[in-house]
Amino acid sequence: MPVMHSNGMQLGTRAPSFSLPNVDGETRSLDSFSDAELLAVVFTCNHCPYAIASEDRLIEIQNDYGARGLQIVAINPNDAEKYPDDSFEQMKVRAADKGFNFPYLRDEGQEVARAYDAACTPDIFVFDRDRQLIYNGRIDDNWQQPDQVTRHDLRAVLDAALEQGTVDFDHVPSMGCSIKWK
Repeated sequence: MPVMHSNGMQLGTRAPSFSLPNVDGETRSLDSFSDAELLAVVFTCNHCPYAIASEDRLIEIQNDYGARGLQIVAINPNDAEKYPDDSFEQMKVRAADKGFNFPYLRDEGQEVARAYDAACTPDIFVFDRDRQLIYNGRIDDNWQQPDQVTRHDLRAVLDAALEQGTVDFDHVPSMGCSIKWK
């Protein structure tokens, strides 16, 4: 399985709007999260080992930062015809089994992933209160062994944004499986 890296959306880019079905049966849009100080849009899926390895970390980050104003939103854009594990029905199962504490949306037409220029799973985009991009990069420096992480990139970005309002941080691209385009 070849490794892909995030394309690196230009900092300051406004978050592209979306309106997508959530695993809970509701439709969520960018405006659904207007109360969030920070919005982390994560393109992910059910089958990629990199995406699977990030799930517990994302749950922990939402737990740790939710009260401080963070909202994580996961979006699965993968072609479910070729990758049935990424179907909307399987997304519902995965979210329930893992206890996702954030919305898990289905981008069936892949328009949202294209608007964000997402490339891999996971691909993380963090937006400030004005929904301007402040970070597009990895979660941390060791996707395989969470107990050996030495640099918590996403947490450092969140802390800086919430405490100083600015992020002066070297962005290391996220890496993972390529998005499975139709």
